[in-house]
Amino acid sequence: MDLNTVTEVRDARERFPWRPGDAWLAGGTFLFSEPQPHVRRLVDLGRMGWRPVGRLPDGALEIAATCTIAELSRYGRTLDAPAAPLVEQCCRAFLASFKIWHLATVGGNLCTALPAGPMTALAAALDGSCLLRSQAGILRRVPVTEFITGAGEQVLGAGELLRSVTLPARALHRRTAFRQASLSRLGRSGALVVATLDPADASCTLTVTAATVRPVRLRFPALPDAAVLRDALGSAVRDGDWCDDPHGLPDWRRHMTFRLAEEARRELDERTGHP
Repeated sequence: MDLNTVTEVRDARERFPWRPGDAWLAGGTFLFSEPQPHVRRLVDLGRMGWRPVGRLPDGALEIAATCTIAELSRYGRTLDAPAAPLVEQCCRAFLASFKIWHLATVGGNLCTALPAGPMTALAAALDGSCLLRSQAGILRRVPVTEFITGAGEQVLGAGELLRSVTLPARALHRRTAFRQASLSRLGRSGALVVATLDPADASCTLTVTAATVRPVRLRFPALPDAAVLRDALGSAVRDGDWCDDPHGLPDWRRHMTFRLAEEARRELDERTGHP
């Protein structure tokens, strides 16, 4: 898509006043996928030089907003942690070509706030937090589950930048169970569910994305039985929270979410050796 309203491209390393019509440019796979009539100037993050992904001294995993899906996938295959398989599973949930994998970024996937964004699922399931930076240089951290507030909506202020996403060390030690459903074999996710089990205290979480307009995350002090899980999920997601678009009707998404959640719960139950 030619963005014929754009009159200027600036390097993000330069300092200049943010103005209406500015937009951050990372991979550009969404930005150039459809008309953006409000955009007048692109601020290119490509030369910021941020480390794509790596461990912090405390063992947490820091993922730069400019980290591509290909870079994250390669790193995930070498990550020595029980939750490592979830990285590749969420990368594969893009169902995109290799060209998209090498351009699309983790930050872009989060900031577009599309319900089917698999980086949202990964980060929300592993207690991810977003580091945001304002034009004045003020930093703030926001949990991923609070960063996205609706379909295509997030908490970024004018000119505010998503710098990175951090997954705490403890979350990387969780066992995970991943489930995904689409209307067609190569279609966009209609429901995506991730269940995790923390070996430190036996607590369990269930994260729902794609089926809902925003991430929904449930916590349990222990692995719940089927009835407890079903009741908690039914209470957490209101009727208006289910997505309604060509990739799946609300009733279908609700049905698949409950089905996938129970499958994920059973997988964790079997792997813990419960009868």
